[in-house]
Amino acid sequence: MTLRERLEEATGKPHLSYSSIKYALGDMRLWEMYMKGQLRKESDALTFGTLYDMLLFERDKAMNEYQVLNDEEVIASIGGKSPKSTKKYKDWKAEIIKTTDKTLVSSDDWKKANDMIERLANCGLIQKRLKGKYQVEFNEDINGVPLKGFLDCLGDGYITDSKSARSVDKFRYDVNSWCYDIQAYIYTTVFGIKDYYWVVQEKTYPYYPAEVKCSEETLFKGEMKFHQALENINSYLDGDKKELKCYASFIV
Repeated sequence: MTLRERLEEATGKPHLSYSSIKYALGDMRLWEMYMKGQLRKESDALTFGTLYDMLLFERDKAMNEYQVLNDEEVIASIGGKSPKSTKKYKDWKAEIIKTTDKTLVSSDDWKKANDMIERLANCGLIQKRLKGKYQVEFNEDINGVPLKGFLDCLGDGYITDSKSARSVDKFRYDVNSWCYDIQAYIYTTVFGIKDYYWVVQEKTYPYYPAEVKCSEETLFKGEMKFHQALENINSYLDGDKKELKCYASFIV
């Protein structure tokens, strides 16, 4: 039985992705929940990141997907320190939701995302590192491992991933903590391209951007993490759940 078949039999999902492999490095219970569609994570950061990426790579789609929530007038009429927490505001928003099938986005987030993209264009990074095919999907078996996902930009001899971040200077730590190195390893392996870049941009004004090239050392770290996660997944599929790492250990 292939790994694809084993995964589908055990979880209902016949492939692995960057996110699932990232979970498999830690708590396998979270990995199992993710694979079975039982793990739903939402946050303001994720919501904004989705908006930003869609405006950057699929602008026409974003215009059809989102509706800007123009709430300045109702906020002014309510007044006070927290108008959005009032019943009047919530009732007003509920009526807006009833009238549209689009995703509501605040006018502040809409403006910020567009201002960030404008800065990328003005400094030349869109032309330099974000030109090519966008949101490229893949679903392939690499050395017997079924991998599925989307990459942001497939350029001429390079791959670029867009990241909004709190700090450009601290992005190197984000690469490790969020396992972006695994993502880089997967994408470069699937497409046979070694030149991998991140276009990183701070989410606070003046939206400082940076071009970050993934080093061979980082790709190697991503490869090691990938294979460690794969060992955990195979152990799970073999029924050795009691041997899996599912707890934390500290010295404080």
